[in-house]
Amino acid sequence: MSGLSETERAGCTKILKFMSKDDLLSLSDTVTSKMIVVENVTEAMETIISFTKNAEELLRRKKVHRDLIFKYLTKEGVAMLPSTEKHQLVKRTLELWSSGKAVDDNSHLDETSETTDSTSTKAEVGFDPLVLGQQFCQWFFQLLNSQNPSLGQQPQDWGPQHFWPDVKLCLLSRTSSEQTEEFLGAELVSLRLLALTKEERLLLSPNLEPPGLRGLASPHGLVLVAVAGTIHRDAACLGIFEQTFGLIRSPLENNSWKIKFVNLKIRGQEALGGAEMAAPALTYNLVELQLLCGR
Repeated sequence: MSGLSETERAGCTKILKFMSKDDLLSLSDTVTSKMIVVENVTEAMETIISFTKNAEELLRRKKVHRDLIFKYLTKEGVAMLPSTEKHQLVKRTLELWSSGKAVDDNSHLDETSETTDSTSTKAEVGFDPLVLGQQFCQWFFQLLNSQNPSLGQQPQDWGPQHFWPDVKLCLLSRTSSEQTEEFLGAELVSLRLLALTKEERLLLSPNLEPPGLRGLASPHGLVLVAVAGTIHRDAACLGIFEQTFGLIRSPLENNSWKIKFVNLKIRGQEALGGAEMAAPALTYNLVELQLLCGR
């Protein structure tokens, strides 16, 4: 009876799991006009899904509160402002489902972005990974920071085209509590990093000199760049970050470097205990970096 696609069914189920038992049973009564009596939460969810004609109808139900949809989108790596209204969240969720979250591997192969040229240093014999690291970081953080509306700059060409389709992002933030997030795929990784500057209005200022920056090259063509820096919002320094990138050249795009994985650790002021923040140094040791490089 359900008119939902597989993606919509999976997404609706995730949202329903956030609901209280009372709300689920009540919603089941509503969608079935009390024609079906359910015994438990699992039956309620299955019944709701079965009797739903389309995804939008379910998302617009009163019992499907705005906060539930916001929580779902956040877990899926879709950055939305906390003040976003329910109808906008519904629209974004439907867009996410209709795209199937699929990254079109071919969508960026024909594009030649002006900004990728600045990272097209070729890894010839004897090239210096540290120099590449400096060039890459100058390019990356300038590009990412340009998305911050408080700077008043023209945003540069940010997007999934700078990442490999199977890129992975691990984000660890230590502020008053510790939180770990993981995202997979160029679209989601690109959106989550964009949210740091565009929505959260953070400014990342890297330390481009050792011991704040290191570069390592693996025999398999991967270059690891590790950088530390400070995080700011407007005039306030909020803490420090450490970020490692795995870079691999794309032979289909003039051998420009594209990002294979990103690990980002953020430590807020309260987690630092008054440590020096002027020019942060990397806390990764060489063995840890070599392990990352050997992926």
